[in-house]
Amino acid sequence: MNPIFSDLPTTVFEVMSALARETGAVNLGQGFPDDPGPQDVRERAAAAVIHGWNQYPPMMGLPELREAVAAHYRHWQGLDLDPAREVMVTSGATEAIAGALMALIEPGDEVVLFEPMYDAYLPLVRRAGGVPRFVTLTPPHFRLTEAALAAAFSDRTRVVLFNNPLNPTATVFPDEDLALLAAFCRRFDAVAVCDEVWEHVTFDGRRHRPLMALPGMRERTVKIGSAGKIFSLTGWKVGFVMAAPDLMRVLAKAHQFLTFTTPPNLQAAVAYGLGKDDGYFEGMRTDFARARDRLAGGLAGLGFSVLPSAGTYFLNIDIAPLGESDDVAFCERLVRRHGVAAIPVSAFYAEGGVRNVVRFCFAKRDDTLDRALDRLADARLVR
Repeated sequence: MNPIFSDLPTTVFEVMSALARETGAVNLGQGFPDDPGPQDVRERAAAAVIHGWNQYPPMMGLPELREAVAAHYRHWQGLDLDPAREVMVTSGATEAIAGALMALIEPGDEVVLFEPMYDAYLPLVRRAGGVPRFVTLTPPHFRLTEAALAAAFSDRTRVVLFNNPLNPTATVFPDEDLALLAAFCRRFDAVAVCDEVWEHVTFDGRRHRPLMALPGMRERTVKIGSAGKIFSLTGWKVGFVMAAPDLMRVLAKAHQFLTFTTPPNLQAAVAYGLGKDDGYFEGMRTDFARARDRLAGGLAGLGFSVLPSAGTYFLNIDIAPLGESDDVAFCERLVRRHGVAAIPVSAFYAEGGVRNVVRFCFAKRDDTLDRALDRLADARLVR
């Protein structure tokens, strides 16, 4: 057995979701909406199964989807992408990340990771032979600093794996942080693999700025997006990869020997969805922001210390004011005794990291959020 995977413990997400099922808890742990997703996009997928092509699609993705991706990012982010040479479709963003790491890293190359981080990053970097170098971000704002970047980058840095907006902290990095990171990538000749799956889920008038758009980054950035996050269809696993031709040539080889293709009916539906008018995307953001505010207001009203949430499906609380210093124990008590599942943010650090922050998912119906708040009130957790 490969020890990188065989020695991995059961993830906290599996543990908390299993406890939620076992206890009948309200599950605000795992990050998925309890809405079925836009009906017109789902209908397109259903029609494509019946009336469309169900054999292998092109390895790089359906031309109509690659063209739709290029048009979508031209409209929303001002990127000029060649759909034939700079866009590829993958079976979800995680496949895209895995393929990029396998394509770009040789054993011994260093990879800069920002923690807290999505749990797939570290085992994938290690399996690809990379040596992780961590930039540890801290609450409440989880900002980049020049000193932290200088400590992580070296002449052996090959790849930077950067998630913006950041899960689990709900941070949307400001322009000055992006400029600082871009400067380090240029200085150390590193490729930035940018996990930007939450790019449309931003709030309070914020607009996502891709690292690829910054000076000197166009030829050294792999940009990754996700239809699952854009359309709240997390089970579809349709991802997009965008990169300059010299990078894409090798990224495509890795993809070829991973999943090779992605279901053509889902690709056709996503191509349609990416062309929806601006009202859909603005409305989606408005709906999620309203859910965020409902949960944040309820938690604050109960006396919890709520951290800022600028994007993603998540918001966090600081449990230190409650006299708590162990987020794992807090979450286990929360689900077993009080019937609400959450995620300890220490699980997103390589070695435990911050132990006083707990993540909730607000991408739920009002009645789900209200039931969770009722249970938290009954729990009398506030001291």
